Amino acid sequence: MILTPSRVSMSLETARKVLEIEAKALSDLVARLDERFTRAVELLMECRGRVVVAGMGKSGLVGQKISATLSSTGTPSFFLHPAEALHGDLGRLVRHDVLLALSYSGETEELLRLLDTVKRLDIPLIALTGNVSSTLAQASDVVIDVGIRQEACPLGLAPTASTTAMLAMGDALAMAVLEKRGFDEEDYAALHPGGGLGVRLRRVENVMHTGEQVPVVAPEARMHDVIYEMSRKGMGHAAVVADEGRLLGIISDGDLRRVLQREGDRALRLSAQDCMTRSPVTISRTELATKALSLMEGRKITSLLVIDAEGKLEGVVHIHDLWTTQMF
Repeated sequence: MILTPSRVSMSLETARKVLEIEAKALSDLVARLDERFTRAVELLMECRGRVVVAGMGKSGLVGQKISATLSSTGTPSFFLHPAEALHGDLGRLVRHDVLLALSYSGETEELLRLLDTVKRLDIPLIALTGNVSSTLAQASDVVIDVGIRQEACPLGLAPTASTTAMLAMGDALAMAVLEKRGFDEEDYAALHPGGGLGVRLRRVENVMHTGEQVPVVAPEARMHDVIYEMSRKGMGHAAVVADEGRLLGIISDGDLRRVLQREGDRALRLSAQDCMTRSPVTISRTELATKALSLMEGRKITSLLVIDAEGKLEGVVHIHDLWTTQMF
């Protein structure tokens, strides 16, 4: 089909209207937040089991995402398909769980058939619904109103603005619980060891070289020994370290070239402490690897020495190690 200017204009107008309707639906939710939201957060915080999220159809798809967000931010959760629950999966519900039920109408039959078990096990029930007078709402401990004025579908049929509102409210709950837990970057990194997010949240200690991999020389070492150590370890530098492990300085490839140009043949008779840079750029093992990369790119260097609080050498992180982890 060839898109004429009039068809293009119509498509853009439809898109604008959809986005405007959905944005308005989210804006309306903000004014509706009250103590019921606060109580829902408290129930999620008090949960000694898992937060079980349930919903049918499009609400179920939204519920799966909300459950995944909760799990990835420190709140154990799983999605329970209401229809599957009626055929054996009800056994996954146990005391001390909390049920987060999603139904815009509040009359979804499969969800309502779970209520007897929920009440028998004394499981707190939080409902996200667009009908605060519904059967589901009446049975819930907390009802959060996600009602909208209109769907963004031109036919007024396909769930669009309603699912957007439901998803956004689920995100709001998850983030409120995250903040209340004091969940931080370190916690997030522990739950995301793989993928791009995990890589970006890695600590220096997860990517640094240690032990025999680190090129180290004593301050009195002659430069021919320094060159040998640099070549053997292939890091482009050597750390100059005192007997007790305290970092004194660094000799880089650039330092070596400058000494050779300045001193000529005499350079090989000099000691490491004669040629080293005495204030090398360093980093702590607990810093994010992204900070190490930023430091190296900003200083135009290829490696960072890792030291502890007492200034003792613990390892080295090379820029190639960060590039190969596909951090960006």
